[in-house]
Amino acid sequence: MDRVLLRRLEGGGAELRDRADGGGVTRVGADEVAGAVAAREGAGVRWVWDDTTRWYPALLAAGVRVERCTDLRLAHAVLRRSPFVDRSLLTGADTAGWDALAPAETGDAALFPLDDPADALDPAAEDDRQQAALAASPQGGRLALLVAAESSGALVAAEMTAAGLPWRTDVHERLLTDLLGPRPAPGLRPAELERLAGQVRSALAAPDLNPDSPAELLRALQTAGLPVGDTRSWTLERLEHPVVAPLLEYKRLARLLAANGWSWLDTWVRDGRFRPTFLPGGVVTGRWASHGGGALSVPTAVRPASVADQGWRLVVADVAQLEPRVLAGMSGDAAMAEAARAADLYEGMVAGGAVATRAEAKLGILGAMYGGTRGESGRMLPRLARRYPRAIDLVEQAARAGERGEVVHTLLGRGSPQPTGAWAQRPLDLGEAPEETGPRADRDRERRAWGRFTRNFVVQGTGAEWALCWLADLRNRLWRLGDGAPAERPHLVFFLHDEVVVHTPEALAPAVAGEVRAAAVTAGRLLFGGFPVDFPLVVSVVGSWADAG
Repeated sequence: MDRVLLRRLEGGGAELRDRADGGGVTRVGADEVAGAVAAREGAGVRWVWDDTTRWYPALLAAGVRVERCTDLRLAHAVLRRSPFVDRSLLTGADTAGWDALAPAETGDAALFPLDDPADALDPAAEDDRQQAALAASPQGGRLALLVAAESSGALVAAEMTAAGLPWRTDVHERLLTDLLGPRPAPGLRPAELERLAGQVRSALAAPDLNPDSPAELLRALQTAGLPVGDTRSWTLERLEHPVVAPLLEYKRLARLLAANGWSWLDTWVRDGRFRPTFLPGGVVTGRWASHGGGALSVPTAVRPASVADQGWRLVVADVAQLEPRVLAGMSGDAAMAEAARAADLYEGMVAGGAVATRAEAKLGILGAMYGGTRGESGRMLPRLARRYPRAIDLVEQAARAGERGEVVHTLLGRGSPQPTGAWAQRPLDLGEAPEETGPRADRDRERRAWGRFTRNFVVQGTGAEWALCWLADLRNRLWRLGDGAPAERPHLVFFLHDEVVVHTPEALAPAVAGEVRAAAVTAGRLLFGGFPVDFPLVVSVVGSWADAG
């Protein structure tokens, strides 16, 4: 497949340069870029550009869809941190600029914004460096798959922002009114919050209390004789006092108002769509982040407002116990893969005789992946280690490597950050007796904390890679299902770690559900080859996101 570099030209316009030896060069004006890309796209190319956020939104606005790209910004970040890459091969005069390059600001659909730091970079030289680094890497094949998946994720993110998640303003407003009362005047509390605030003040005999002030609330609680050191909900739940019920309800509704109230609706929903900006690779593990409207934490209370258009449906799919299944696959643990054949992996662990109850299975495996190796989860660990030795050894080895200050990596080669702090500069002496207090005890605690991070990094990061492969394959499957403009075909509108939402014409909903499942199978094969680990999905075809099972 041809690789074509797309770069901006000084003074406007763009250059399309074939990356093959002796490849041709075409220069076009700013108003001709979309047409030139569309013309080459029909012949099948992989576009190489500095950053998807700087090119794709404007192309989408012009009605141009791109099937494949290499996002040099995202690829640079992956390769610079991978332990399988010779960093000297990625070093050039503008390397510091690539290190610092951030996504384009949201809301700027212009193809050539002024004063863009990307214009000081040389994408052709960076592409050459990246290709050389991949060719020299002992894990070049895996890293190439990761770069391709990360780049495809960038296309998905831009398309989801352009499409938007269907959102009914009238339904959202009705939900808020039912829960909080009518929309208040600026600066005033909704009626239900004011009522609950009155109950809190009365229960604490504090008529002037502002329950939104943690400092005031803590003083009032302590003055009332309650043994609390903070105002967190989990702390309050342990108390027996008349203030607990109204205060917990106040905090719940106040969070809803702040995160998804009328102000959120005014800011983030327009033309019947919620349009956040998704940021692939926004977290060090490779998980996505988002900008705008808290897209990665849409509460169930407002999901009834996400309603498919007339004649359309939402296909909602999520993976059951993604990370434990990923752990089984990346470790090659056949016994754990056998448990993963069950729709509920934890029940599969019980059926396999590893533990007695589902609760023990969940507690033990989450403790193994997240570092909960003491208490009840720690008690489960020896049983799990006997039954699933390869899986448990993988996370234990990652934890020990982290404690030594080493970089660990995901299945496809994404590297963990280098640890910082005094402990990381001092070699681990296994012969030293532990200390309870003092500088060395502090270093040991920091060391163990970093080991908990690296323990989870390898699994969570590989889970993110599986999800990227799922998205990349699903995106193209959906495109092939329909015809016409992108908005007229089935298309992704939401993604969160292990859950996707597809907006589809109703007649195509059964086919979409099948393609969602097929893409999950493909993702498993891409990462784990023929190793028999299953990734079962819960798939719902619904009119509203809230109705998904």
